[in-house]
Amino acid sequence: MTLDNVHKRLLDNLKTGVLLLDSELRLLYLNMEAESLLDISDSKANQHYIGDVLMNAKDDVAEMRNAIENNVSFTKRAAELTIKHGKTLLADYTINPVADNGNIQAILEINSLEHSHRITQEESLQTAHHTTRELVRGLAHEIKNPLGGIRGAAQLLSQEIESTELQDYTNVIIEEADRLHNLVDRLVGSRKPLELGDVNVHEVLERVRSLIEADSASENIHVVTDYDPSIPTIQGDPDQLIQAMLNLVRNAQQALIGDNTRKSEIILRTRITRNATIGTRFHRLAVKVKVIDNGPGIPTDMLGTIFYPMISGRADGSGLGLPISHGIINQHQGMIECHSKPGSTVFSVVLPFVYVSEGR
Repeated sequence: MTLDNVHKRLLDNLKTGVLLLDSELRLLYLNMEAESLLDISDSKANQHYIGDVLMNAKDDVAEMRNAIENNVSFTKRAAELTIKHGKTLLADYTINPVADNGNIQAILEINSLEHSHRITQEESLQTAHHTTRELVRGLAHEIKNPLGGIRGAAQLLSQEIESTELQDYTNVIIEEADRLHNLVDRLVGSRKPLELGDVNVHEVLERVRSLIEADSASENIHVVTDYDPSIPTIQGDPDQLIQAMLNLVRNAQQALIGDNTRKSEIILRTRITRNATIGTRFHRLAVKVKVIDNGPGIPTDMLGTIFYPMISGRADGSGLGLPISHGIINQHQGMIECHSKPGSTVFSVVLPFVYVSEGR
């Protein structure tokens, strides 16, 4: 069985990994999604034995061989497949034998459950975030009106009294009213439209790195950069992206402060990612930025709510940095997710190269 260019283009647009195997379970073809899932290119995988690509998969390989020998389809749900570098892939797979001029071959379809879970999780977060944001906007309006009255009354009172001590009290009222006003503004977030232009993501990260390293609190924190220099520019608002990434790196910084159990380290990593589904849009190529720290990790019961306003694991935290980052990345039609365990917290930001306006 041979594949012409038309069929290859069709298969490369699928969001399911498709592999063509010969009767000896050697790889003849992988579509782009399969390359992404298995972390191997079609050219490098050609003629490789499937058991050399899927590590420690003796039982799975035996089921595949049995399916080909008996000319029957076989499906396995929620299989844990280990690929190179020890990466684990949770997926459903189906193997279907096919006959081609008397030769038996097989089509192996792999559907990543992690990919499906990520899409569902992001859609759920988007809905919850939108609902929360509208609630906060309504509360902000109700809070700012009396705050303006309190501030104005304190100013008038300050003009009428002569006692310096009493004026100190009115100044406290004015300052606290201003602080609460600013806090409400930060909760609501900016509705300012993006000022789009070509952005070098590494320039954004280098700016963030310089700000973090200039902070005396980062004195004992080592910032490591692991960039892919081949990544082209993306369309975005540089100032907004700097703010989003700065919030993530500061979150990592604050998690490391006071943790003397290990050498504190933050890694800034960039890579190209293929076949990325962000919301309802499919992108053949996107850039993935990871902010990794080796701190104590985020409590499991907080992972599902860290992007909501006013949720913080620190007593002195405002709980606004991560929601603001989420909002900015969302404005750029990207997505942000977090995986955390003791000793490793990873925030991953995926951004498309081209911004598509809603009206197009």
